[in-house]
Amino acid sequence: MDDAEVPQEDNVIFKGLRKAVYARGVDGKVRPVPSTGWQVEEIVTRQALDLLATQAEEARQRALRGEASPLEFHMCCARMDLALLSQCTGIWQWRVRRHFRPEVFAKLSDQVLGRYSEATGVPVEKLRNVEP
Repeated sequence: MDDAEVPQEDNVIFKGLRKAVYARGVDGKVRPVPSTGWQVEEIVTRQALDLLATQAEEARQRALRGEASPLEFHMCCARMDLALLSQCTGIWQWRVRRHFRPEVFAKLSDQVLGRYSEATGVPVEKLRNVEP
């Protein structure tokens, strides 16, 4: 894409900010060009955010019914998936999945909860509840 073709459609999600998009200049060299975004990007971003909100609410409802631990809810709120949470905490995926079970989560040590707290950005006290 040439630098003159970089979209400038004032994407609402950027809230007036700009991001760098790499484009080819007149001299033929690729360089960063500021962009305010474009409509397609805004639509896709909104759809992704709506999906994440839906997943978080479903996890919250499962936790309230006692079918899942609050950890799954907080993972979704932090826009993480199982693989990312596992990687950020250094805890194997099968163990993280096991910690989604309420009876197992209730017995976790403060050290393990601290690792989840650091990864999700949620204090340990709030990590035990499903309130956002």
